Amino acid sequence: MLMFELNKNTTKPLYEQLYIGIKNAILSQQIEVGTKLPSKKKLAEFLNISQTTIEVSYAQLIAEGFIVSKPRIGYFVEDINELPYIETEQVELPVEHAENQNIQFDFHPGKVDTDSFPFPLWRKYAKNLYDLPSKELLQNGEPQGEYTLRTEIAKYLYQSRGIVCKPEQIVIGSGTEQLLPMILRLLENDSNFALENPGYSAIPRIQLQNKAIPIPVDEDGLIVDELEKTNANVVYITPSHQFPTGAVLSATRRTQLMHWAAKLENRYIIEDDYDSEFRYTGKPIPALQGMDQNDKVIYLSTFTKSLMPSLRVAYFVLPSPLLKKYKETFSYYSATVPRFDQHIVASFMRDGYFSKHLNRMRKIYRKKLDKLTHIFHTDYPEVIITGDQAGMHILISLPLQKSEKELQTIAAESSIAIYPVIDYLLKPIDYKYPTFLLGFGGIPFEKIEEGIHQLMQCWGIAR
Repeated sequence: MLMFELNKNTTKPLYEQLYIGIKNAILSQQIEVGTKLPSKKKLAEFLNISQTTIEVSYAQLIAEGFIVSKPRIGYFVEDINELPYIETEQVELPVEHAENQNIQFDFHPGKVDTDSFPFPLWRKYAKNLYDLPSKELLQNGEPQGEYTLRTEIAKYLYQSRGIVCKPEQIVIGSGTEQLLPMILRLLENDSNFALENPGYSAIPRIQLQNKAIPIPVDEDGLIVDELEKTNANVVYITPSHQFPTGAVLSATRRTQLMHWAAKLENRYIIEDDYDSEFRYTGKPIPALQGMDQNDKVIYLSTFTKSLMPSLRVAYFVLPSPLLKKYKETFSYYSATVPRFDQHIVASFMRDGYFSKHLNRMRKIYRKKLDKLTHIFHTDYPEVIITGDQAGMHILISLPLQKSEKELQTIAAESSIAIYPVIDYLLKPIDYKYPTFLLGFGGIPFEKIEEGIHQLMQCWGIAR
């Protein structure tokens, strides 16, 4: 009978102690190859432990190839061919992002309202898709993404953004961070890139850290006069809802920017249509791509805000002249978004539920925005609010003497996460007051008032 010492007063489970004991005995050849192990019942009685404990231990040994089970005969030690096996101590790994586990209010601008997602509908489409008739989706799909989804995107862009394009011009990828390097590679020959300042912070980290040209923005968006003073021939811009200021590129500057691009053959505009779905005052702002008559605009968008960040589906629309170069450069690429996910989104759009979902979310976010601004206007009139015409965040400027980082730390100590505008600067800007992005998308409506009051209280701003 196997003689093992099992300590019932330790935190290590009995099945693990038994498994380690038998494994070490096999490795040290104390139990020879071909030896039949005791039955679960006999060993359980001998060691005074449950048969379940024996079963779990034997199952682990089988899984690792130390023993084999022969039906109605028993368990036998396998020949492990003297493979080297090093027993290592289990090291307790640090828990990632442990500091975020105690956050009570997270005002991140990228958060969405998870309570309002149409889970029953999404589950229905997923359930219908994961079945035998969809077996062809187990194979690799088209490198640019599923044609059915690209078709639905083309229809949506025409109806909602005034963009005229063919599915062949659309490339689908797993997020803006994956698609942007592809665009930059298409334009990399002798290109000088200009970025909004402040602007989308991921772009410098992707590729342009040392050579990006910062262009200031004001209440009318990117200052094109400043762009024209540089040697830039590619500009990345968020014209419909400038991130993070919320400014909308004025009609005059739109025309001016299109003229700038048309003057030279190698000039291009990368239009990130950030938050364009969520505009609360006036008519929707048309996309620059819709007014482009010279094939100068590369349109970029995502389903991050309109559906969910975790979906990781983004896309760009290439001007016709760049399609040939794209085919030559990325002919060996594979699609980076699972085909099943693409077909779920396509079906959701095809049956009209995407538009219905957007309309519903506009009302929900508008209601949250109204609540947010009402609290500030009523209880904290000294706080300056900007960028409240669209999107899922506003900017707040506070008449305080502390720095943004100091205020961010104070908020974190009160279990509140908030994000300073200085995190989005390519070149320093001297703001009169500490300024923060205040995202409201992920805060439940009934919690907005409490969150604002707690934030103001921790900063010492009285009602």
